[in-house]
Amino acid sequence: MSEKNISKTERKIQRLFSKACAEYQLLTDGDRVLIAVSGGKDSIELTRLLARQAKILKPRIEVEAAHVIMDNIPYETSRTFLENFCHDLGIKLHIIHTSFSEEEQPESKATERRRKTKCFLCSWYRRKALFEYARNNGFTRIAFGHHQDDLLITMLMNMTFEGSFGTIAPVMTMRHFPFSIIRPLCLVPEHLISEVAEEQHFERQKTLCPYEKASRRDDMTEVFRTLERMNPEARYSMWRAMESCFSQTKEKTNYEL
Repeated sequence: MSEKNISKTERKIQRLFSKACAEYQLLTDGDRVLIAVSGGKDSIELTRLLARQAKILKPRIEVEAAHVIMDNIPYETSRTFLENFCHDLGIKLHIIHTSFSEEEQPESKATERRRKTKCFLCSWYRRKALFEYARNNGFTRIAFGHHQDDLLITMLMNMTFEGSFGTIAPVMTMRHFPFSIIRPLCLVPEHLISEVAEEQHFERQKTLCPYEKASRRDDMTEVFRTLERMNPEARYSMWRAMESCFSQTKEKTNYEL
């Protein structure tokens, strides 16, 4: 895409993406970045941005994408769309297959002892497959498409249900894996990504998750929207309050499975 064809909304996202990469040192020279592409609008837009970033001389990075298919869950994104999309961007797409059994509960200090739901198990095993692929193939970063709304809503959930003030951070180190997790869309409001998704006609998932239902996150999203209606500047006030915990998170968090 040439610069003259980039929409006003896309330019806003690009500026916020670049600001996040600079402020939180998300990319360094020589990085090999694996993008977690679910097929949703957020990961699709992240792929476009990182493909563009890979063409810039500094920092010099390599970018590839991975799509994890859970074989025993009928949750489907058009592989043809993803393959054509990544091909057009000049990015290699890796298809990773995995599965899980409810009888095989994960054993990890990062998980609680009570029996896990299918939603938890699906997410946990998808991430495990992605992490192992990144480790085995020499990637230094895994990029996820979490946007600013995701981080703020997670903070509200932690405060409300866990009694802690924290969220998923723009960059997280790993204890047992030789790479970091980065979230380059952390400064981008969701509504901007939704606008670009409409402009660019991003293809939607073919089959939604059969276990998808109303959740605490959905409820907290409504709380967040209410706060924004009360004060249009609420997200920025909340972000300033939350930034103080990022440095602590970076020092203390050793994300593990």
